[in-house]
Amino acid sequence: MTCFLNVAKRIPCTSVEGPGLRYALWVQGCDIDCPGCCNQELLPFVRRQVISSTEIIAEIELAREIHAIEGVTFLGGEPAYQAKALAEIAQFCKLQDLSVMLFTGFRLDQLRRRALPGVEQLLAHADVVVDGPFVAGKLDTQRNWVGSENQRFHYLSQRYDPSIETSDRDRPAVEVRIALGGELEINGFPLIS
Repeated sequence: MTCFLNVAKRIPCTSVEGPGLRYALWVQGCDIDCPGCCNQELLPFVRRQVISSTEIIAEIELAREIHAIEGVTFLGGEPAYQAKALAEIAQFCKLQDLSVMLFTGFRLDQLRRRALPGVEQLLAHADVVVDGPFVAGKLDTQRNWVGSENQRFHYLSQRYDPSIETSDRDRPAVEVRIALGGELEINGFPLIS
């Protein structure tokens, strides 16, 4: 069954949103409202790009063929609010031996208690979940990909282990792209000293 997503942004190949080269997808909409959130434009529940899970899967297949990605990363906004469609995509990824990484502002136990449609299926196909709200007063400069010390990594498969959190291969960084229209696009997280 094809589901639809309200997508804010997607990048077919990035090296700063999880281990290795990855397809990254940011969904629109979040009400957790972390002070200092780096994705303020992704918080409002407004229509951005409505795209079918089938179209996203086709983009991931192409990214794998062209860029040899090792996985996908779901970010936001809050991915849990669109878990049903993301679960479809994650299931496809697992069948293709692509890893799945999920960032959520909810704690894993909160996420399970909320019983949002598709969450259990999404978690069943995820390899790594990074949970917890961003807390500006607890900046984390030691681990890769997280913004604050309270955020936790959960390894839901044997694909990765905690060594990825501090691997030199994946040190915090930013990527800068210039779009065809001349707009600057930036993603990632700089190392803060």
